Amino acid sequence: MPKSGVLNIYKPRGITSNAVVTRIKRLTGEKTGHTGTLDPDAEGVLPICIGKATKAAGMLTDSDKAYRAGIRLGVVTDTQDMTGTVLETSDANISAEEFEAAVSSFVGEISQIPPMYSAIKMNGQPLYKLARKGLEVERTPRNIKIYEIKILSFDGSKGEIEVYCSKGTYIRTLCDDIGKKLGCGAAMDGLIRIKSGGFDVKVPLQKAEFKRQRRKSGS
Repeated sequence: MPKSGVLNIYKPRGITSNAVVTRIKRLTGEKTGHTGTLDPDAEGVLPICIGKATKAAGMLTDSDKAYRAGIRLGVVTDTQDMTGTVLETSDANISAEEFEAAVSSFVGEISQIPPMYSAIKMNGQPLYKLARKGLEVERTPRNIKIYEIKILSFDGSKGEIEVYCSKGTYIRTLCDDIGKKLGCGAAMDGLIRIKSGGFDVKVPLQKAEFKRQRRKSGS
């Protein structure tokens, strides 16, 4: 009997979203598709549509998301996160009040420039492949919406935030923009997607074992 439905997978760090899809396809023998890419070094909720449910994948991809992210102040990298090459460093001694003011300024409808290390395609080629060659191209800003940002912790140079946002939001870029706002630079230091549409980490999760893939990718 054909299998159809949505699996609420918790993707571990170190593998691509496409690797998860491929593994589930092999296990079920059915058509599969994910509902929004997570970077290899990110973890968290990755709903996988199986069989006839793949018809709803687009609707789930368009849903709102929630993330928990670390943010490191005083550092700028080429990938906007701590997995990349450090380009600049500076002393960061930001007060809690300054940090809160900078973070809260991004709540609402904002314009965001997608990072080079992303799966967005230009002339049929993903931007991250161009970035690996040391190339940078002009990207069109995108309008997104940040519904809420909660500050979970902060010690003057690093912190943890929880972000509720619309589809298409790049948390690494949000961290980079917060750093620019503060004048000291910042990079994302770890990312967990805690909610994707109606799926979150509060419900039982199906976990699978995958061969770890250590490669920088926007997929």
